[in-house]
Amino acid sequence: MLRPWASPGQPVVSAVMAAMIGYLSDSPPYLHFPADRALIKLSLIHGGQKEGCRKRTPEELEKLAPNMRRAVVCSRKRFPVAIEVDLDGHDLYRASLPPTGLFSDGPSRAYVKFPVPPGPHVLEAKLRDTGRAEGWDYKRNVDIDLKPLQNLAIDFRAETGGFLLMYRHENVDRTR
Repeated sequence: MLRPWASPGQPVVSAVMAAMIGYLSDSPPYLHFPADRALIKLSLIHGGQKEGCRKRTPEELEKLAPNMRRAVVCSRKRFPVAIEVDLDGHDLYRASLPPTGLFSDGPSRAYVKFPVPPGPHVLEAKLRDTGRAEGWDYKRNVDIDLKPLQNLAIDFRAETGGFLLMYRHENVDRTR
């Protein structure tokens, strides 16, 4: 059975709820990213070289079945990937990324974001994926000019020669 005061009160409650939803959908204002900054993103999925590779001797190869005769034998384990990213000579990111996987045989991974001031900068990215203690296997030094709210993505592809830089600003994509 309906109560006489329930029917007139329901539209009032609905109107108040709709007004609250309308207000909260726009207030308080949410600032996703500061308008006076640019953003550098580093995205890396790269497997280091395999550890412990050696050449088999002719005697070892002779003892194996013909379908098992591989001249070079490697373990499954990979070297960690060392990476450094410098902006204007200052450290932006430095890490030694261990390989993933149950047997340490998967790629090393990193995804990090850096809000930076817009303007001209010198960006240097270096990566080592072998067992060497010093030096770099891949290196890229580039002058960049970032605008406010611009995104610069740093990706790594060994098959294309190393580091890739991709700019995005106001729905326009550019690869450099």
